[in-house]
Amino acid sequence: MTTAIQDHGSTRPAGPPTGRHTEERVLAELQREHGAALFTFLLRLTSGDRQRAEDLVQETLLRVWQHPEALAPENGSVRPWLFTVGRRLAIDARRARLSRPTEVDGASLDRTPACADHAERSAAVLDVRDAVQTLSPEHRAVLHQVYFRDASTAEAAAALDIPPGTVKSRAYYALRALRRVLPGYSGDLH
Repeated sequence: MTTAIQDHGSTRPAGPPTGRHTEERVLAELQREHGAALFTFLLRLTSGDRQRAEDLVQETLLRVWQHPEALAPENGSVRPWLFTVGRRLAIDARRARLSRPTEVDGASLDRTPACADHAERSAAVLDVRDAVQTLSPEHRAVLHQVYFRDASTAEAAAALDIPPGTVKSRAYYALRALRRVLPGYSGDLH
């Protein structure tokens, strides 16, 4: 049977556990003394996820079981070791979660809008091309700069050698004309 010593208000085994019964008693004692504080600490690290924090407490206690030398009296208080192990486990769990793709259940897939097929998209592209051809060359040039080359108003004005206000005006009227030619088009033209 192991004896206990006082360690700043907490009892701890005098040496590594020797039998199965002793190990269970020691783990129960550690859980009773340090479990609540460890859980609170891990709850903060898991952004309030109680289930994850509880799992990390259990994993931390499993590490104690795997490394009984951590309970040796010459190592001092076991609480800092428990918190360090718990923090490292929380960091490892977060890294593992972030390295995996997000899991999706069937219900969220049902809410995902279906993508249009390629034929429908190709037809829409042709419709937009035909509609752009109905615009004046000046309006097409502004749309080309602003929407296809992603130029700012100032950049488009410099490229076309016109004032920025003219770029804004031509872009506005070009989009308005396209909306009239493509009344059923639901895409964002700006």
